[in-house]
Amino acid sequence: MQKPEVTIIIPNYRTVDLTKLCLRSLRRHTNLERVRVIVVDNDSQDASTEYLRSVEWIRLIERPPVPGETGPEMHARALDLALAEVDTPYFMVIHTDTIVINDLWLDFLINRIIASPKIAGIGSWKLELVSRWKRAGKAFETFFRRLFGRKSRKEVLYLRSHCAMYRTDLVREVGLGFFDGDTAGKSLHLALVKAGYDMRFIESPELMKFVRHLNHATMILNPSPNDRKTSKPAARQRIERELESLHCREILADDELDRIVP
Repeated sequence: MQKPEVTIIIPNYRTVDLTKLCLRSLRRHTNLERVRVIVVDNDSQDASTEYLRSVEWIRLIERPPVPGETGPEMHARALDLALAEVDTPYFMVIHTDTIVINDLWLDFLINRIIASPKIAGIGSWKLELVSRWKRAGKAFETFFRRLFGRKSRKEVLYLRSHCAMYRTDLVREVGLGFFDGDTAGKSLHLALVKAGYDMRFIESPELMKFVRHLNHATMILNPSPNDRKTSKPAARQRIERELESLHCREILADDELDRIVP
């Protein structure tokens, strides 16, 4: 048996069907000898926790709650808990709403990160296709801000935790993880750049040939009453359409994907 090349870290919080789809699609398109999969359950106490206990090919960490922590803090701490166990040359972080769709996905990412020893991480900023109208609206906003002497809002781009792969030794070198009070991955990205390493972004249309990110699916399927954006019926309908396009029913019906074949 070959030694795993990549550790895949997946935080979980409820939404059992999405968790099943994430893991089963990963299993369907991945040689398990090449990866180690660590799932950190953030005290879901629901059917997703019970499901994860039944999956034979993952390492499950059941993380106890921290009083008063926010959702983003919960997510970042879960990543760091798994990161402490990583012993493979590379590791990657994904969300339960990131779905693998192509058998070549792992080779694609590994070939990108080994292209240069200076590359510390690869991934995406926003893994979604932006419509022409949305791009046009952004351009108009920038134009009018400049016209009236207002500064455009400058975004600090960093590899997002919905799909990012890192060189383990370089992350250990800078001595940072994902939890530091900022958005998970932002400070780590900036520290690796400051240390002289490259962080490479993959354009969404290219990366989406291999993986899909169901944007905000975990929040939409498990909505907060105070979040107007993710609690709208239209948001749920969008996710349901995307799930249907990924043949989710077929994958969710295949219980054998949870087992280790002798």
